[in-house]
Amino acid sequence: MEKLPELIKKVNFVKGILFPSTNNEAFIGKNARRMMMYLSITADDDVQRTLSFFEKMEARQGGLNMLGNRDASFCYLIESFPKLLVFSVDNHFKPLVSFLELVGVPKEGISTILLTFPPILFYDIEKDLKPKLHGLAKAGAEEKDIAKMILKYPWLLSNSIQKNYNRLLAYFNVKKIPKASFDIAIKSWPHVLGCSTSKMKSMVEQFAELGVSRTMMVPVITSSPQLLLMKPTEFLEVVSFMEEFGFDSTTIGRILCRCPEIFASSIENTLRKKVQFLMDFGISKDRLRRVIRKYPEMLLLDTDNTLLPRLRFLMKVGLSKKEVCSMICRFSPILGYSIEVVLEPKLEFLLSTMKKPLKEIVEYPRYFSYSLHKKIRPRFSVLKSRNLDYSLEDMLSKNDEDFVRVYMDVDVPLVVPSVTSKDAS
Repeated sequence: MEKLPELIKKVNFVKGILFPSTNNEAFIGKNARRMMMYLSITADDDVQRTLSFFEKMEARQGGLNMLGNRDASFCYLIESFPKLLVFSVDNHFKPLVSFLELVGVPKEGISTILLTFPPILFYDIEKDLKPKLHGLAKAGAEEKDIAKMILKYPWLLSNSIQKNYNRLLAYFNVKKIPKASFDIAIKSWPHVLGCSTSKMKSMVEQFAELGVSRTMMVPVITSSPQLLLMKPTEFLEVVSFMEEFGFDSTTIGRILCRCPEIFASSIENTLRKKVQFLMDFGISKDRLRRVIRKYPEMLLLDTDNTLLPRLRFLMKVGLSKKEVCSMICRFSPILGYSIEVVLEPKLEFLLSTMKKPLKEIVEYPRYFSYSLHKKIRPRFSVLKSRNLDYSLEDMLSKNDEDFVRVYMDVDVPLVVPSVTSKDAS
């Protein structure tokens, strides 16, 4: 029988790795809840025991938010996993911690993994952990990604989740979605592996109803794989929100393909809030519909930290609300440009060097999309040297060949770098 001092030493060591002073209690509880919410396959014994542990925590005051609190959860952890006090500190726990650090798990992240999937504490490194990590590698995870994936979703190391990979892969093979695309989705949102094929099928069918083809679906699931985990009713709520603006299913499908993250956003806290903010500023619903169709990313911009500062900046330099609204409707991406990096230096060049009035950017706000150093400044130099009159649109909208033909003699070499793509910087 283990002596009391040795048992106390073991308890203190385990508490130390599970509840370090840097423990992120809020993240641990949030992640545990997310893992439970997105699980729709039959759980194996390890996941079942973990769920039972979570349920005990949920029943107490503070619930899963207290999962990372040693005083609140340690006793329930021992109750759920009594074998915890059987294993040796030197021969088991210390090598386990060292192995997790070796594969790239940061020291402060080990507690997150162990508290959201305690069975790892009992895994043998050679018989259990290494084969399971090898299984992740077969799923397309590179060595540098494995630690990040486990931190996001420790249940990746369970048998049920690893087996589900093959089922999901077979489903996407039928849909002719490349394995590489599915693996990219897993790497960024590994919770997908806890989703059943039947549940995933219901979401894929929703995409298809919006006209999203197999080819178009690839960027959707690679950039926003969390959509695969949504309930169809939640997804359809966003579709209904889009329909309020008069968008048909084809247009909504295009918006989905261009900016899928919108469909994983909160309608009240994100989407409707942005719409109401811009309408209150002075953009009518009809004009806003055109803005969203051209630049749906606008719906994801932060109101307080992105939209409001840019609107204030444009008005501070002397533009009226009406003029700013006109600029937004003509060229909506201006709402996402950095003030310090893009708007301020280009406006300064326009006013101080080019000696152009503010009305020029109202008429052609796309001016801010061109590179100051690669396009604006060189073309201005050419036009100034020839003492030519021009508008911003005349100066910038033409490609290099047309610019030469219109503004330069054919025997004069082009001094403008061959850059035809727009560059916001």
